[in-house]
Amino acid sequence: MSPEAHDRNTDPNNHQGIDNLMPQEMALKAERVGEAKAGLDAIRLFALAVLAGAFIAFGAMFATVTVAGAADFLPFGVARLLSGLTFSLGLILVVIGGAELFTGNALIVMAWAARRVTTLALLRNWLIVLIGNLVGAVATAGLIFAAGQYGFGGGQVGAAALAAAEAKAELGFGEALALGILCNVLVCLAVWLSFSARTVAGKVAAVVPPVAAFVAGGFEHSIANMYFLPLGLMIKAGAGDGFWADIAAQPANYDALTVSGMILNLVPVIIGNIIGGGVLVGAVYWFVYLRHRKIT
Repeated sequence: MSPEAHDRNTDPNNHQGIDNLMPQEMALKAERVGEAKAGLDAIRLFALAVLAGAFIAFGAMFATVTVAGAADFLPFGVARLLSGLTFSLGLILVVIGGAELFTGNALIVMAWAARRVTTLALLRNWLIVLIGNLVGAVATAGLIFAAGQYGFGGGQVGAAALAAAEAKAELGFGEALALGILCNVLVCLAVWLSFSARTVAGKVAAVVPPVAAFVAGGFEHSIANMYFLPLGLMIKAGAGDGFWADIAAQPANYDALTVSGMILNLVPVIIGNIIGGGVLVGAVYWFVYLRHRKIT
């Protein structure tokens, strides 16, 4: 049973009705869910993390296909909005399907601050989930590449994937850090809002707007980047001459897209995601709603 399902079955306030949970109840639910997540055994936690990495990769793939070639006929903002709406598939799959996502698990800080989770358990969860997310995202990127999907649309899908990966690899440390903070404020707000909803439709409605906003704003999501950057590297290294002829470019046009460029992106984005979700959302809501609660 997932932590979310366990929470539904044990929550005395979880009666049927059209009303949703209020913020105080959401905070208590976040605390319970965080405690359950931190208590998962390593094998189950890793498996659920691999799923989450794949789910986010599917959302990223969907967004890439949506904007492929869009610059030729859609205004920038409209293309970004469409990208955000389609990318939200990833977090919908995580929240509804049940999986362990590093960025969303920044909210375990609420259970940690309430002394329901030890520092070691918090860091253990984050490390296992981060590794599992990486495996799921990279494996999905490998399957997408092996399928030759980057060649669809006369190479426009691959060109969009390369452009996204190159732009991420070009970011400086400070810029990537700030964009990572902004991203996970919105991602964790999406997860926070989903705690209020009692139905699948309600959870989807809660998740989509914040996720669409972070993608449209160009913010940086570490797990999505674990798909975008490896896929870009695979295309750069393995695409055939026909693909490069179709998009009128060469691998040399993407000089920032290297393994070191990928690492230099992921490190500040991961740190930023922790700050944005763990501090600016999780810690703030703990301070507002849970700090005066007695420890039992």
